[in-house]
Amino acid sequence: MLFTFFCHFGETVSIVLETVFTIFSESILSIFKYSFVIENMGYANTQQKAAGIHTRLYSRAFIIDDGSRRVVFVTADVGMISQRVRLEVLQALQQKYGDVYRQDNVVLSGTHTHCGPGGYFQYTLFMISSGGFIKTSIQPLVDGIVKSINRAHQNMRPGRIYRNRGELDHSSINRSPHSYLNNPEDERLRYKDNTDNQVLVLKFTDLDGDGIGMLSWFAVHAVSMNYTNRLVSSDNMGYASYLLEQDKNPGELPGQGSFVAAFSSSNLGDVSPNTRGPVCMNTGLPCDYLNSSCPVGGVTHTHARTHSNTHTELYATAVDEVTGSVQSAHQWVNMTDVSVQINDTHTVRTCKPALGHSFAAGTTDGGGDLNFTQGAVEGDPFWDGIVGVLLGKPSNETKECHHPKPILFNTGEMNTPLPQLIMLKMLIMDTEVVIAGLSNVYTHYITTYEEYQVQRYEGASTIYGPHTLSAYLQKYRGLARAIAQNQVSELPVGPEPPFFMESLVSLLPAAPVDRKPANTSFGEVLQQVYPIYRQVGLTCGVPQGSELRDKTFVTVEILDNRTETWEVVHTDASWETRFHWLKGSNQQSNATIQWFIPPSAPSGSYRIRHFGHYKALKGLRPIISPYEGSSDVFRVASSFYY
Repeated sequence: MLFTFFCHFGETVSIVLETVFTIFSESILSIFKYSFVIENMGYANTQQKAAGIHTRLYSRAFIIDDGSRRVVFVTADVGMISQRVRLEVLQALQQKYGDVYRQDNVVLSGTHTHCGPGGYFQYTLFMISSGGFIKTSIQPLVDGIVKSINRAHQNMRPGRIYRNRGELDHSSINRSPHSYLNNPEDERLRYKDNTDNQVLVLKFTDLDGDGIGMLSWFAVHAVSMNYTNRLVSSDNMGYASYLLEQDKNPGELPGQGSFVAAFSSSNLGDVSPNTRGPVCMNTGLPCDYLNSSCPVGGVTHTHARTHSNTHTELYATAVDEVTGSVQSAHQWVNMTDVSVQINDTHTVRTCKPALGHSFAAGTTDGGGDLNFTQGAVEGDPFWDGIVGVLLGKPSNETKECHHPKPILFNTGEMNTPLPQLIMLKMLIMDTEVVIAGLSNVYTHYITTYEEYQVQRYEGASTIYGPHTLSAYLQKYRGLARAIAQNQVSELPVGPEPPFFMESLVSLLPAAPVDRKPANTSFGEVLQQVYPIYRQVGLTCGVPQGSELRDKTFVTVEILDNRTETWEVVHTDASWETRFHWLKGSNQQSNATIQWFIPPSAPSGSYRIRHFGHYKALKGLRPIISPYEGSSDVFRVASSFYY
């Protein structure tokens, strides 16, 4: 079996920090940009605008070919894959490869980090919540995914795949246990927990048995960092990849080295990594069990707390080889009008998409701003009136279809500017069933019929109504049957989704001209390091305007006394570094760089460097110029008495 996979990482929307890494070839460029004044995607909190880098965001592409068919699986450090991103990726692949990579054999999945870019959706609801449609956000994301597939394509070679399945206990909790308890008891008795604790690991080796990569699926939200965080971060899924890749690529910088570790999202709908559960931050007491609010402060004072884990043992012990053919099936489905036969006498239908009041309440991992509460089965005349004026009131037919959900956002009956009506379905079959979550297009949540009745956040976010799950199962059965009976070619293609060219409004202003205090230069250090100081501040340009290539905003470097040269030991992709950007007055910006010195850091002489670009006007033309700055040399020692 031939396979390859490739990782390369993302930049910020107009910062271009590049690094790409593939399993079988050298590092090459970077990936996805993402602006420091753009709202992060996930929490829909207007205050969570990016202002620095915690870790880089990566795209990791896996290609598996059985000699006659192939599939591509990509997992990217973003909130979810939008339909627009997938359409643009497929366009780019078609131009380069013709019919080799198509709708039916390309799967793009998001890790669901809530600290990645927004602005890459073409539908109204998402544009409202993340600053509109932002070309400088979507283009680097598309380019990065395509680049990872390109590198994987160029490095195909024979190898073997092994799988292992295990359980990861005490690493997640159900954030809506009240909803889960509404499921029939006989169904709940089939499982030992109210979350899916199973982990599936694929181990990739070359023909000599040397490990070259891992791909795993586990159900947990990437919300270990809550909405108060304003740094770009790959969150817990990215941290797991970082740890394993650092372990397997000793001495290499992040984004470099031959081993690729991908932690992909699965059925994470109501699963939180914050295992200590929700508490009222102002009192320390548990939140209300039913609606997740606090006696004083409402939902805005409810937050969950976190815990982390790794999967390395399952990788090390994987011996069950994966063999057989690679097959896939694909179909476009209008999910607003699916008829489902639920028994011998009853037929039900899905609904035009709509979001309920509890959607606005958020979850225990990040509550909403307007004091909505989860579990709402009645509307609110005040909010219904306001939203009805803006988006239109739901018809009686739509309200009846979604019952008992009180409709807040009637997205399915909007005609302008951009209604979301089409749902993509894709299936890749093997003897193991894996749910690759947040893939190809995002349509919110899918609860059981019984959980829908409770109308917590997940039920209110099940946009096609109470029978959404039944419709999905029916469609998946059809795809599986087509594969089993070798009738994939007979599947109806279904209605193609729109590719909007107009009405894509960006609310993100262009990067301004950068200024600096008089008698200073860009990159000049404002607060110098002490011999053991951990932070350094610099005059800088707006990162949104940066044009770095094959570089990083930050390096931590150690002096090699033998050669009197500086060696880079950390970049802004490292977990140990933080790059904070602060917009000042009069279009002046400052940056603070932090290095959290690990116990393993060798004693020696160090410096911290910053690289960037600033924007100036020459005549009426914007000119982008590079700059860099460096701290004084400081020493790291095992004792302060050196």
